[in-house]
Amino acid sequence: MSRIGKKPVAVPAGVSAAIARSRLTVKGPKGELFREIPPRISVTVGPGEITVSRSGDSRLDRSLHGLTRTLISNMVKGVTEGYRRVLEINGVGFRAAVSGQAINLSLGFSHPVSFPLPPGVKAEVEKNTVITLSGIDKQVLGQAAANLRALKPPEPYKGKGIKFAEEVVRRKEGKTGKK
Repeated sequence: MSRIGKKPVAVPAGVSAAIARSRLTVKGPKGELFREIPPRISVTVGPGEITVSRSGDSRLDRSLHGLTRTLISNMVKGVTEGYRRVLEINGVGFRAAVSGQAINLSLGFSHPVSFPLPPGVKAEVEKNTVITLSGIDKQVLGQAAANLRALKPPEPYKGKGIKFAEEVVRRKEGKTGKK
């Protein structure tokens, strides 16, 4: 058995979960999420918990077992607490501002860059250089953060660019000149 897959997912008070056919819906104070369950996996919604089991013992069944349980756990955490990703902008003249459902960025290019936010993701900018993305869907939030970072990844010589707050940029030494 999968060690992760056999652990039940605790459903806190204020969160409701329902399964219809192969679609799991989780509703909570922050919103509603749904996910299609693979046909080889069965999900049972009980009082205060969700359990995941698999039909067979093949390699695919075992991998889907733990994955499905983790995705359901992420859904429950998302509708109760939500998720946040913090990005930092480093560089002279680099800045960001939020306008509606888009982030306007000055990243040293000859033009300003407008980054549209996907539905369900909110952005806040502090001090023009710290961007905080928040949302209830971990996958959508992580992809939006990765796409934002990809606009100008940090470079190793001066560290200029967009990086995650917890990311450490390995710096390189510049040219040394003739000896």
